[in-house]
Amino acid sequence: MRYAQGGGLTAERRLLRERIRYEAGERFCRGERTAVIANCLRVSERSVERWRRAWREGGMTALASAGPPKLPKVSDEQFAVLEKELARGPAVYGWEEQRWTLARIRVLIARTFQLDCSSAAVWRLLHRQGWAWQSPARRALERDEEAVGLWKKDVWPQAE
Repeated sequence: MRYAQGGGLTAERRLLRERIRYEAGERFCRGERTAVIANCLRVSERSVERWRRAWREGGMTALASAGPPKLPKVSDEQFAVLEKELARGPAVYGWEEQRWTLARIRVLIARTFQLDCSSAAVWRLLHRQGWAWQSPARRALERDEEAVGLWKKDVWPQAE
């Protein structure tokens, strides 16, 4: 099942879904038919069948929520350590340019916590902690407007 904006169920929605499964479990005990339960709870018969199978094998505890599908690799405590390391700057870690990129933060996480995560996971981690991407407020002093104009006129049309 896919969810909007790439997310999963919120804690509240997981709790609501768990309550629905428990209600189905109580109806299983009373011997109600799958179609009746599905209709009353406004869920698919397939879901009710899946819940009934779990209920048969593990009882009511099998209907409990398993929690979020994927917990973050970097805990809040580890992120606090990461923030301190990020505040030290990229130069401390051997990068000349003074910008943190997702790839660099990924390397820093691997070095600091021995965790391998994707750039997308790093982005989600930063976003979850309230960080946002930054872009330079002004153009570089070294920028040569004439060279840029020539490149746009001569090279860019050929690249298309």
